[in-house]
Amino acid sequence: MRKGTAFWILVFLMVLCTASVAFGRAAKTTYPVVFAHGMLGFDELVGIDYFGNDYGVFVGDPCDEPLEISCNPRIDRGQQAFATAVNPLQSSENRGLALADQVESYMATVGASAVNMVGHSQGGIDARKAAKILAERKGRQVVKVLISISSPHRGSPLAKSILDQGDEAINKLLNILANAVLTPIMFGDKGDIVASMKSLMYDDYDADDGEVTGMKAFNLKYGMDNRYVGHYASVITADQENMNPILQALTALGGGGIDGDGWCGPENEDCDHDGAAGAGNGNFDDVDDDGLVGINSQQMGYRLSFKTSTFLGGSLTVDSSTGYVADINRPDKTQSTSHSSVVKADHLDVLGLGVIPYLKPDPFDEFTFYGAVFDYVAHNEGCRR
Repeated sequence: MRKGTAFWILVFLMVLCTASVAFGRAAKTTYPVVFAHGMLGFDELVGIDYFGNDYGVFVGDPCDEPLEISCNPRIDRGQQAFATAVNPLQSSENRGLALADQVESYMATVGASAVNMVGHSQGGIDARKAAKILAERKGRQVVKVLISISSPHRGSPLAKSILDQGDEAINKLLNILANAVLTPIMFGDKGDIVASMKSLMYDDYDADDGEVTGMKAFNLKYGMDNRYVGHYASVITADQENMNPILQALTALGGGGIDGDGWCGPENEDCDHDGAAGAGNGNFDDVDDDGLVGINSQQMGYRLSFKTSTFLGGSLTVDSSTGYVADINRPDKTQSTSHSSVVKADHLDVLGLGVIPYLKPDPFDEFTFYGAVFDYVAHNEGCRR
């Protein structure tokens, strides 16, 4: 082959590769994106980010330096993102307040007048309280887009099953979590796992303990309101294959699987008394949960559909077939039972924890997924509902 021909082929391939990366890159958001972690979460620990890929690289870190490779090539080079860290074992009443304080401090530091929020698991619940507090403090809407991922907005059966078993089960849970993720340092912040569990089931667990807890009451105080958030959306996850060993241990501790794709009439109470609103359909073997949360508990606002393309990366679009959950305590039958647009991922896949955390990756592409999240946020910062 002539040298000149080889040179132009090389140039063509370089341009093609560069174009495909740029073409699949998310639009830059107007306001920073703030990430809120779930139970036992953190921002960054020993070089590993909670919202990271299979190697713990923060999904919100743009490739903004020459030859940088420890970054997310799917987001804009000028993207601003921030990961918060609240008490890993506390109620969302406690965590939501701390989250609001951190967001307000971050806004002052970077000079932002507003933010967007992305919360995983309990973080998606904490974010609703934080958004209300921020709006009340500022006298205006502060959070433009709020996206929850795998969040138990209407409770998780695991929380009730562990509380029902008493101190022995709670101590076993602490051991599982500590041994599995090797983060005993996080337990030094006066965590309260009982308060955390009580906040993550639907109904008030104990009417005689002097306080009203549970997601039903929390949702009434921190429901969806455009005075606090401009646009609400959620990503629903479910999977029962290649389940993370942490989730397998938790499922065994909880006494079995979750039946999480049933409905319980317009009021959607906890009809089967499993700790989550609604009721199962009687089949524990269908893919209706992600190891911790049933699909009937996860939709808030719009349900998002995640699709991938070799050249375009990932995209998130609204699934119009399931409608909009405006009253978070009362989704309709379709919103509670539909498997439409459910992302095939367990509760921890979206965090890069893999089949074996940081040792055996799973097929889920975190950079592409969160690139789609950033892009969706960028195109909906000015949209209501």
